[in-house]
Parts: sequence; C-alpha cells; structure tokens
Amino acid sequence: MLDIGQEIFQLCQRLYPICRSITGNGVRETLSILKEYLPELSIHEVPTGTQCFDWQIPKEWNINDAYVIDPNGNKIISFKQSNLHVVGYSTPVNQKITLEALQPHLFSLPEQPNAIPYITSYYKEQWGFCLTESQRKELTDGIYHVYIDSNLTNGSLTYGELIIPGETSEEIFLSTYICHPSMANNELSGPAVTTFLAQWIKALSNRKYTYRIIFIPETIGSIAYLSKNLAKMKKNIVAGFNITCVGDDRAYSYLPSRKGNTLADRAAIHTLNHQVECFDRYSFLDRGSDERQYCSPGIDLPICSVMRSKYGCYPEYHTSLDNLSLISKEGLHGGYNTIKHAILAIEINEKYVTSILCEPQMGRRDLYPTTSTKSLDLEVKNMMDTITYCDGEADLLEIADQLNLPIWDVDQICQTLLSHHIIKKKTDT
Repeated sequence: MLDIGQEIFQLCQRLYPICRSITGNGVRETLSILKEYLPELSIHEVPTGTQCFDWQIPKEWNINDAYVIDPNGNKIISFKQSNLHVVGYSTPVNQKITLEALQPHLFSLPEQPNAIPYITSYYKEQWGFCLTESQRKELTDGIYHVYIDSNLTNGSLTYGELIIPGETSEEIFLSTYICHPSMANNELSGPAVTTFLAQWIKALSNRKYTYRIIFIPETIGSIAYLSKNLAKMKKNIVAGFNITCVGDDRAYSYLPSRKGNTLADRAAIHTLNHQVECFDRYSFLDRGSDERQYCSPGIDLPICSVMRSKYGCYPEYHTSLDNLSLISKEGLHGGYNTIKHAILAIEINEKYVTSILCEPQMGRRDLYPTTSTKSLDLEVKNMMDTITYCDGEADLLEIADQLNLPIWDVDQICQTLLSHHIIKKKTDT
C-alpha cells in the first residue's frame, strides 16, 4: 500500500500538466479527474454574465496553442513547453512585429532570471508572453511572429461541490482552488490534499458534522459560491479551512480568520502547538486567498488557514520554480495530517459536566493505582485535572489548552470517565 503522501503526490503529478484558469476546460478536466477519487462530487456551471454581489462571471477562456518565433525562424517561446509562457486570459493574436513592438507584451523577472513569472489579465483584454529574464536578454532586433490560438466566449465558471452528511446539520467547510496552471505548492497541493481529506472524512465513523467541500476558482469562484449559498452557510458552518499551499516541507504556517478566535482558529492553533515543532503565525492583514471573501464584513464565516510555506512568502511563489520538485510526499503528508487533526479536534470538542459533587472516589472504580510511580501519578493527575474543569462551561479544547495536553489525549481520558459515569456530556444533562 502506498503512503498517503505518495498517493497525494501522484495526484499532483497527474494534474500538473493541465492549463487551468478561472474558467475553461482546464478546470473541467481537473474536476473530472478529482471525480474519479470522489464520485459524489457534483459539478456546477455558472453562466458568463451572472451577477455575484459586486462581480460578474467573466467570459470563458480556452487556449489551444501559443508561441513566438524569432527572426531566425526558431520557436523560442512555446505554450506546449510551459503553459506559464502565456499571460492567462490572453486574447488571440497572429502577427509579425518588431522586437520594440513585442517588448510591452513580454513579462520577466530581473530578480529571478531563470523563472517564468505567472501573469494573468482576467478583466482587461490583452495578450502577452512570459519568459525568463535570461531568455529575454538574448532577444535580438528583427521581426517576430507572435501567435496565440485562444478564445474568449460566453460560457461559464465551473466548480465542484461535495456534501458529506453528518449526525447534525452543522457544517465544517473546506475550500480549495483549482485555477492556476502548472504550479505545485500554490495550486495542486490544495486540491490534492483536500481530495484525500474528503476520502478520510467519508470513512469516518460516527461523523458528527456535515462537511461542505468545494473546489473553486480563487476569488471569483468563492464570491460566486457565496452569492448562491450564503444564507445556509451562515446558518450552518461552525468552522472551516481554506486549504492552499500545503505541499512543501520547509515550514508550517497559520493565518487566522478576521476575528481570530473562532472554533477553527482554536482548533488550528491547538493542533499546530501539539503536532509540529514550530510554525509561522501571520496576521489577517497578511491575507491573500479566499479567506478575504469568507471573512469579509457581512459574510463573517469562521474560516482560517493552516499551510506549509504561505503564499507570497517563498521565492518560487507564482513562478515556474513552484514546480513538482518544490513539493514532496513528506510535505503533502504533513499538510494533510495537520488539517486532519484540526478537523478531529473539532469533531471531538464536547462539553462535559461532572456527575458527582466533590472529587469522586477513584479507588473503588479501579481508577487509582495501588502502587505509585511517576508515570502513574501523572496519569492520575491528568484525570483529576480533567474532572476539575468538566463544569459544563469549558469545552474540550479549552480544557486541553488549560492542561497543556493534546485534545486527543484528553478525549481518551473523558471516554474513560464517561464509561465510569463520572462525567456526562452537557447535552445529556
């Protein structure tokens, strides 16, 4: 059996060559592959021109080929070599122009001479090519043939949605995006990890919460989804995670919700404190992905992000250097495992109340050791401390934080206490 990190990496490899954008067949092809892993995934189309709050769904963009041929007849830039070579949403062009006329349509990064930048122009119709600074410096005067076979037409925005029912109508929300072309950490790690999280959630026994999981284009996709589903999302969602940049193995990162103290925030911080050696903590002022929409005033959903290296904070971000060599099965497994434990923390986060006034007599329940050792003494102390905070007011996350223990350990203590009728769930009172 393959390691889960290896399986997630293989999905990234499969999705990597696809040219995705905020609309178009690349998104549909991506969702079609994800549906092989998640057969219940439903695919939705939102027509061009649909009003979504202050935005409209743009025209659909598709591309077949693009290249630049230099004065010597050499194809020096080719969409088929890298889909990052074309500015996203480029309009069609088939011209022979001078280097001087071509230069305003070229994009490169002088500070990263070997990286192809990722550039888009979704809402202003223009065309352009991206290349390395090293390539650009080698261009000589003469006539260049520029060719882009693309089309912008009335079509639709496509997204995927998976609802996994639980015991309650209260929901945990997972959102990830599928709109970047061939990039790894800031694109494929999110949907690939989310796909395997969804498989794990489906297999959970005694699943308390309903799960709303979406695969959308970033920004316009989340705005469109919110415009269609806001009322039930505000009513039902108790916690959620925007899943992005979870594939490299250099760092862990946490970006809070706007309010910073939601159930999702508490579960994320608790998990990071107990699951990883260290992590970088950002402010909501450092936001940049779909949390901008989910946490905006009036929307106010309890959504935060647990990441590996955060978008915008690593040198390969939004360039051709964010490729499959940047992510690893270990990094993907770490991203998957951390979010999985944050979800588990929410699933088991109950309120308990003691059934007995004053301290219970533990000896007659065989819960007090007959011999005293350091480890047994600590076990008893943790059990008595847990009972002390089971007042029906503090939830398990709060108790675990108070005891400086992982919530999963405190939950095991509570299961023992429940079996001896020393505590009960607050809902049972």
